[in-house]
Amino acid sequence: MKAHDFVRPGNLAEARALQKALAEAVVLEGNPSPARYIVALDASHPTRFSRQKGPSVAVAVLWDQAQGAALEVAAAQMDEPELFPYLPGYLSFREAPLYLAALAQLSHAPEVLLVDGQGIAHPRRLGIAAHLGVHLDLPSIGVAKTLLFGRPEGALPLEAGSAVRLMDGETQIGWVYRSRAGVRPLVVSPGHRVGLAESLAFVRSLVGKTRLPEPLRLAHLQAGAKRRLAAAERKGEVRGNVR
Repeated sequence: MKAHDFVRPGNLAEARALQKALAEAVVLEGNPSPARYIVALDASHPTRFSRQKGPSVAVAVLWDQAQGAALEVAAAQMDEPELFPYLPGYLSFREAPLYLAALAQLSHAPEVLLVDGQGIAHPRRLGIAAHLGVHLDLPSIGVAKTLLFGRPEGALPLEAGSAVRLMDGETQIGWVYRSRAGVRPLVVSPGHRVGLAESLAFVRSLVGKTRLPEPLRLAHLQAGAKRRLAAAERKGEVRGNVR
């Protein structure tokens, strides 16, 4: 889990070729349910119109299934020049180095990665969860707040726990899943070394206080808070230099 061995493409053609090669290495078999130590990953970036410019921040929350609690939180930050440009469909090249830097700080190795983003529910079958899973050879699952690619097989019931298959033509690439009654659905898709049915079952087992699985909810809150703190500290440094 080292950031220095991550391959950053030099251009879009290289990025596309790398995605194709990594997607061919994805394994869609495996059951992560016996795992005890999960790491939930989320990132927060300053928006184009944000007053708090600052760095992008990624957070890794080490979650103990046996205790039902977070054991550790690690964070990493990078400035815009250090990051791959934001290009739709190639977000993993931007975020993976941040996640790898956060993961490297944890005192305990994860057994499963739970990532805020897509697994194989991606035009080239390599969202951030799949990219990290293959790179680290770890079971990984993507849980996205919005649909990037694919078509739900049918209408999703309003009841908690309901799910419908997410399809690309005749091929299933994930699930549209409603974690709580009446809330907006999530997109669940395996990343690596996890089967389709097993990815949904695993996410269903992580009931949260909101629509997100609890480990990801904590990662989301921590990422936002740490980015705002980093931006405020950066702003203070600038003001201090002006004085």
